Amino acid sequence: MTIDPRIDELLQRAQRMGEDGDYDAMAEYLIETLADDPDDPYLLCWLGVAERARGMEGVAYERFKQALAQDPQDPLLLSVAGTGLADFDDPEAEVALRTGAILGAEIAETRWRYGAWLTREGFLDEGLAELIAAARLDPEDGIVAYELGVGYALKGVVGAAIDAIDRAAGMEGADEGWVRAILGLLLTEADRMDEAVAELDMAAQVRPDDPEVQVMVALARAAEGDPDSAWEYLERARFRAEGADVILIDEAEERINDGPDEAREFLRTTVAPSALRERLGVRP
Repeated sequence: MTIDPRIDELLQRAQRMGEDGDYDAMAEYLIETLADDPDDPYLLCWLGVAERARGMEGVAYERFKQALAQDPQDPLLLSVAGTGLADFDDPEAEVALRTGAILGAEIAETRWRYGAWLTREGFLDEGLAELIAAARLDPEDGIVAYELGVGYALKGVVGAAIDAIDRAAGMEGADEGWVRAILGLLLTEADRMDEAVAELDMAAQVRPDDPEVQVMVALARAAEGDPDSAWEYLERARFRAEGADVILIDEAEERINDGPDEAREFLRTTVAPSALRERLGVRP
């Protein structure tokens, strides 16, 4: 599918708004443009991107469905819309992502999107093959490096996962706070606690509204014999906590009171494995 130059110009303007983080303006602009081209798959797809970024996942899902209903052949559009459908476990996601990866075999984004879907669906060898191909196509993309690390982590190859996600933490494109939290959890699993504390601490600074990360830093600090810092992070977590996080904080407080060994054991055998499993399944 060849994009109409007029539509391309409209998209470029909308995407600049998204790059600036103004997804409200991006969505409003694309809605206006759809008045003249209500079935254009590009406008529909990137409106879905904007609405997803605004937290309107259900509306975004319908946009992606409408875009794919136009039978587009653009590999990147197929991949982006396919990822949107995958968020809702729509069976059409696999077809869109696979087709996008085939048509766009030389495009890193189509390969990593398909690979990320495959690994999270349990097709680890196939997914890693796609992610390795994406990394070869664009070795400087932080998202590619992160997703490759996730693939290795799900496969249980912790050393390779740490290496890939460590690279991602220093690249553009990846969510630094999220990436460093995953890296800290992997280092905890590998019992490299000095490094884990440093990464989790950086994640906590970047993600102050993430109580679980604050709890993990508190436990790691306590395990390293720094109870004063541990209590400080635990209070930060309590300030923002609700629901299940409150229960986690109360239990962490008990373990910290019981001493460094109990804090380390609770972090390594309970908190970190659970948090890692949950976060690896999420596409940030």
